Amino acid sequence: MATLAEEIVKDTVSTKDGWEPKEDGEKTYASQLPEPRGYKLLIALPEIEEETEGGIIKSAQSQHEESISTVVGWVMSMGPDAYVNYGRFPNGPYCQVGDWVVFRAFSGTRIKVHGKEFRLINDDTVEAVVEDPRGVERA
Repeated sequence: MATLAEEIVKDTVSTKDGWEPKEDGEKTYASQLPEPRGYKLLIALPEIEEETEGGIIKSAQSQHEESISTVVGWVMSMGPDAYVNYGRFPNGPYCQVGDWVVFRAFSGTRIKVHGKEFRLINDDTVEAVVEDPRGVERA
């Protein structure tokens, strides 16, 4: 699961203005990603396994349904208004950039960039932070 996040950031640099390509000038996935506005979070989704643990190959439809209903992702960036309302978040932000988070299934705006799926979700959609996302799946 962590490979998607590593692919996205290996050729990019996080700046105060978002993700930018490194100085070699080559385009990367991150250079074409949207920059969240308002209280939105940009979430990178893990790649769906093509086989079950028992070695059975999953159908394309099954993989698609699993990707839509995923409940875990990696926080790539946050909009400027995310978690700033003390009235709604008196204990501070639920997560930070670089955290693996659990969020509600089917939530957010789904987008694809170069075949990789991302989501823009609301800041209050995050349910938990997990250290290791492997094995976390929708019940």
